[in-house]
Amino acid sequence: MPDAAMLDHLPTMATTPKLSVVVPAYNEQEVLEIFHARLATALAPLGLPWEVVYVNDGSRDATLEVMLRLKAADPRAAVVNLSRNFGKEIALTAGLDHARGMEAVVVIDADLQDPPEVIADLVAAWREGFDVVYAQRSVRHGEGVIKRATAHAFYRLMQRVGGRVSLPKDTGDFRLISRRAVDALLRLREHHRFMKGLFAWIGFPSKAVLYERAPRAAGTTKWNWWKLWNLSLEGITSFTVGPLKIATYLGLLTACGAVIYAVQVIVKTLVLGADVPGYPSLMTVVLFLGGVQLMTLGIIGEYLARVFNETKNRPLYLVERHLPSGASAVQAPAPAAPARQAAAAG
Repeated sequence: MPDAAMLDHLPTMATTPKLSVVVPAYNEQEVLEIFHARLATALAPLGLPWEVVYVNDGSRDATLEVMLRLKAADPRAAVVNLSRNFGKEIALTAGLDHARGMEAVVVIDADLQDPPEVIADLVAAWREGFDVVYAQRSVRHGEGVIKRATAHAFYRLMQRVGGRVSLPKDTGDFRLISRRAVDALLRLREHHRFMKGLFAWIGFPSKAVLYERAPRAAGTTKWNWWKLWNLSLEGITSFTVGPLKIATYLGLLTACGAVIYAVQVIVKTLVLGADVPGYPSLMTVVLFLGGVQLMTLGIIGEYLARVFNETKNRPLYLVERHLPSGASAVQAPAPAAPARQAAAAG
């Protein structure tokens, strides 16, 4: 529970926050109270009226109950409870939709791998005139060699295939965004969301702030290898048609190889006479061609599935309950997303 020292400088009910901190959470009951205490301590010296928007992404533990306790103890806390689990990228979007910060918004995870104390450095860079200040990892504590190597390879790959969108290397969602950049970001309502890419897509003057990523403070990671693989696919298919081009070139090379092989067979037959081809070589060619075709269809299917989901025009998420900062913790559930989202979805 927050102690008295944390609540020394609580805003009045009429204060409109200048800075919002968006925190998506899924099954983070062990760490939320520790996070809130450190966040309040880190933001106290900044001299900005602030709020923290906790987004419960359909957690199965007591995450929502912890958020409501924090809300009851600290009016600077807001709670957005989604109707079910929509995934981190959507939960992050919901938090941005509900953030009331007039000047800037900070995005951070609740697991304390991204230290709240770094927010002071982000604010300092923002005050220099930058719209986007992203926290770039110089060291990744608490992660294995394979995890670090695959993350390193992914960011470098995205930098190569991203085209005009340059994805900063070794950078997660932890960043500060000015209000005008947030408003521009919220105009992008695609369902298959890769937020790191969307942050980069909007442009605006940006600056990196180096920090050391800490080990998780409590609980367990929700990102297994399968989820990380799917997130990588989202990033690649959202910001490049490179896989489609690769499939095209692979099909062209295969066709050229088939023509060369056919010429070789014809010449060999004319010079040496009729020859019955062997079964192993025939099966090798058939299986190779079949594999190329299936892989190409799979790549096309990935893009087609995304087009299909976008054409359904469903809302990104549904809100079961919204308790804004500065309001009582007892409030009727919100039946839908904010008007800003409804207008964008329409």
